[in-house]
Amino acid sequence: MDRQDEDPVLRAKYRDYCSARVADALLALSPDEVYTLARSEARATGQVPPERFSDSISLATGKIRERLNLPEFDEWVRLYRMDPEAFEPFLMGFWESEEPADPVHSRESGPPEAGGDAED
Repeated sequence: MDRQDEDPVLRAKYRDYCSARVADALLALSPDEVYTLARSEARATGQVPPERFSDSISLATGKIRERLNLPEFDEWVRLYRMDPEAFEPFLMGFWESEEPADPVHSRESGPPEAGGDAED
């Protein structure tokens, strides 16, 4: 087994990358286009066409993921390792919140000190 399968940071970055690509594509659609895509997907999968916009988003998201033809994790890791900077514009930063906590090397300094400049 390749060590990349065990790397939680790479997994988190992959999820972040895929989420960002889907979100960008979804946000590029008008509400009417989202409904149209969702109705089309509902017909194709034998589901009832959605009435609520949130249901339309769910159906449209699945179709968008399909259309984007996102790479599988192993392929993404291979490409990412060749040129990580090429992927940076597509990462939203969510992967940072998924990193395992490391109390020794934590990037957070802890709670603010009492008596700081906070406004009441």
